[in-house]
Amino acid sequence: MMRVEIEFLSGGVALRGWLYRPEQVPDHGAPLVVMTHGFAGVKEWVAPFAEVFSQAGLACLVYDHRGFGTSDGEPRYEVDPAAQIDGYRDAITFAQTLDGIDSSRIAVWGTSYAGAHVLVVAATDRRVRAVVSQVPLTHGWATFSRLVPPTMLPVLHEAIAADRLARAAGKPHQTIKAASDDPGDLVAMPGTEVYEWLMANGPQVPTWRNEVTLSSVDKFQSYAPEAFLRRVSPTPLLMVVADHDTLTPTDIALAGYAEALEPKQLELVPGGHFAVYEQRFDQASAAARDFLLAHLAG
Repeated sequence: MMRVEIEFLSGGVALRGWLYRPEQVPDHGAPLVVMTHGFAGVKEWVAPFAEVFSQAGLACLVYDHRGFGTSDGEPRYEVDPAAQIDGYRDAITFAQTLDGIDSSRIAVWGTSYAGAHVLVVAATDRRVRAVVSQVPLTHGWATFSRLVPPTMLPVLHEAIAADRLARAAGKPHQTIKAASDDPGDLVAMPGTEVYEWLMANGPQVPTWRNEVTLSSVDKFQSYAPEAFLRRVSPTPLLMVVADHDTLTPTDIALAGYAEALEPKQLELVPGGHFAVYEQRFDQASAAARDFLLAHLAG
């Protein structure tokens, strides 16, 4: 397995990451998986999955979303679904130009918020041969309204409106914490589980910050990946769902899986949202690896 740094443009902005190449590359080139992180994440958190895939013979292109990690982009820490979906498409195009890559065998893998993005990409870009959507956001408003208590909605909407006025006056984007242990804080991802996992894994990566723009939350409430679920078919779909997920709630994700058409496959993983990165990593990564190998076969 080899890993080299890569850079490509998306909307005129440089996105940076790593290209993993398998040790053995067929004469016609290796199949490739485009991969990136979820909400307020960094590429380092998904790199272990790329290592598993590349050891099995798959090339992997792993990168930071615009405004995160080592990628360029302003404002920093802006979670913009439309821009991130374009990033996936531009990563596919970039991958098709690489030596030693079979441009006809490209898959997309996304986790959490990016698990929604790959559904949209697979539904609208027929270059995609297979898609893995891990602990995904499948329904935007249903999930948003589950995470944000009704009593907090007026406060949140007032803050969003004030931020829009401030930006119109030339002020920078307001930022909020991605997660917090103070239930009184205005945060993007509420809950102790999220905060503890971020604090255990975020500070290890120098480019990570517990921060997103407030406008990221505004964009979240109007994001509707559910509109694309039935359109993923006939591209093969693997959905990896945690059975006690409260961040991208299990029942909502399973409803999304039920809406998707064949061919599809479900991997139900015991535990909460972050189990796929820790105690259930072997199960989640092996299920994705085997699915990708089956559908990217020459």
